[in-house]
Amino acid sequence: MILRFIILCALFLFIEFYSYQALRTLIKLRWVLMAYQLISVLLLVFIIYSFTQFDRSVGQTKYTMFTMGLMLLVYVPKIVITLILFGEDIFRIGASILNYFMYNAPRKEMMPDRRRFVSQIALGLAAVPFLSLIYGIFEGKYNFKVFKQTIFFPDLPDAFDGFKITQISDVHSGSFDDSEKINYAIDLINEQESDMILFTGDIVNTHAKEMHPWINAFNQIKEYKYGKFSILGNHDYGEYVTWPSEKQKDENFQEIKNLYGQIGFKLMLNEHTYVQKGNDKIALIGVENWGVNFKKAGDLNKASAEVAQNDFKILMSHDPSHWEAEIKNHPKNFHLTLSGHTHGMQFGIEIPGYFKWSLAQYIYKQWAGLYENLGRYIYVNRGFGFHAYPGRVGIMPEITVIELKKGNNVA
Repeated sequence: MILRFIILCALFLFIEFYSYQALRTLIKLRWVLMAYQLISVLLLVFIIYSFTQFDRSVGQTKYTMFTMGLMLLVYVPKIVITLILFGEDIFRIGASILNYFMYNAPRKEMMPDRRRFVSQIALGLAAVPFLSLIYGIFEGKYNFKVFKQTIFFPDLPDAFDGFKITQISDVHSGSFDDSEKINYAIDLINEQESDMILFTGDIVNTHAKEMHPWINAFNQIKEYKYGKFSILGNHDYGEYVTWPSEKQKDENFQEIKNLYGQIGFKLMLNEHTYVQKGNDKIALIGVENWGVNFKKAGDLNKASAEVAQNDFKILMSHDPSHWEAEIKNHPKNFHLTLSGHTHGMQFGIEIPGYFKWSLAQYIYKQWAGLYENLGRYIYVNRGFGFHAYPGRVGIMPEITVIELKKGNNVA
């Protein structure tokens, strides 16, 4: 623990050193430089102190989210500056070695001066994440987008050709702070002309009480002809805090499971049901959370034990790593899996239909949108809410509308 703290402090000092070098190259006023140093020290002390006060019996609070947002706002731009100026120093050291061995330059002329325009470029580029993070905190986290996706299946039952499913995921109600924005999102959900709505987990961050102020809002989600179904996400198990007793943890878990019913969703716990339309039916299967690096409560075989091989199947599984590990090559042939969990890291670059990038892609093979393997699909919802960082940059909160079509093409 002490070694980690020392390494962390050394990293912060390294970043602060280079950030100061950029400012010092451009600004010569002593009082400005001293004010910068003082503010930097105060912010660093506040951030470190705030994290040392984190209470594992309480979990995430508005205060911890503020601290996380502040840390990213301060240090992501400084990391950009550090990378650029550190790169310049590598060049300067290389130049000094060249001057010494090839040109026999005097010692005082060996090391080239830091170039002003490099510091200007560094500060200019650092302004991009700084302004983006501010936007993400004040606007991005509630900038709800409707993503529409049509998926073709050659063996889709005829009656379900054109069947529409609305998906929401990762509500994280304990993070909300604007009822007007949430009501707007509920209205947006209700505007979609879908046949069924599916909620793929994480109704809270940890505690059931987080959802209590929002139950009335989510009860405004309209009724659907073919039902409202849900599953649990990793946060719904209350495992990211220290509980006074197992009894209190179990009681909280039961209350969280009850929450889904209180907003009109049928919670599926390693089970299945059939959705009947006309003379045709499809199997809807819901498993508890199963993640490669998270809780493995999901039991796919139990949930689908009585589902026939030739049934058309839609599976809800919160963590997309489950698809990669167990689902995509499962002999039962799960046609479509719906997941969430990743949030797209709430930070990235996305031009719908053309380009998307996020750090999430280095952790999850399937992290946002539609993926396919041998005619089997997974759709990963980018999340309705937010967690840890109180904002979203580039990867916006999502309401998904999936249309099932009979055919061989993917659109």
